[in-house]
Amino acid sequence: MSNRKEPLSQFIQQIHGRPVVVKLNSGVDYRGVLACLDGYMNIALEQTEEYVNGQLKEKYGDAFLRGNNVLYISAQKRRYN
Repeated sequence: MSNRKEPLSQFIQQIHGRPVVVKLNSGVDYRGVLACLDGYMNIALEQTEEYVNGQLKEKYGDAFLRGNNVLYISAQKRRYN
């Protein structure tokens, strides 16, 4: 058997600890630093911001997003202030 990793696990390793955008089925976006992700797509974010219709609505320290609500997760470019 090959020791190659599956593309999904490679992607998750690459984005762990980095800024991501998580879009929920409801259309709401959460942007933050990926702290943890499990096999059910449950996601823990740090430095989280909630966006509704592209507008910042709320800032959270840590947030937990339940996997069955997740439409997709995407890597985000780092923000430089």
